[in-house]
Amino acid sequence: MTKEELLQSLPQIGQVEWIGIRPEKNATLQALQRVEISIEKGLLGDHYAGKSGKRQVTLIQKEHLEVVARLLGKEYIDPSLTRRNIVVSGINLLAFRDRPFKIGDLILEGTGSCYPCSKMETNLGPGGYNAMRGHGGITAKVLKGGNLSLGDHVELQSTL
Repeated sequence: MTKEELLQSLPQIGQVEWIGIRPEKNATLQALQRVEISIEKGLLGDHYAGKSGKRQVTLIQKEHLEVVARLLGKEYIDPSLTRRNIVVSGINLLAFRDRPFKIGDLILEGTGSCYPCSKMETNLGPGGYNAMRGHGGITAKVLKGGNLSLGDHVELQSTL
């Protein structure tokens, strides 16, 4: 198989586990059942709406939250503490870097890694910053807007 064929070979289908927005800068993320996402603004109601084309949406894997929790000796990490918008399970988010992917009716494109910031040390406790390194998820831009809901499927959008 060619590298391009390998990059397109992602038969797993993930699922949206958690959605959050911050209506104001430095506010606690609010968990939602559903949110509207547009090409122009990203997540409607989020304080970042309309501000950054390459970082309209941030995503993290539920499995990585579990790893971070173990690294910090905790049973659970509240997703809102990571400052990411969407938690997904069952699929490798890094496979979406520089690739279009579907979540429900939306189409997003992975634009890069979502690195931890110093707030992880405050939010997660001592060692939080280093525990999140390599587990921070990805950033994405919106190619096709719509509604996002808990339980929506997440899958690679074929480009072949």
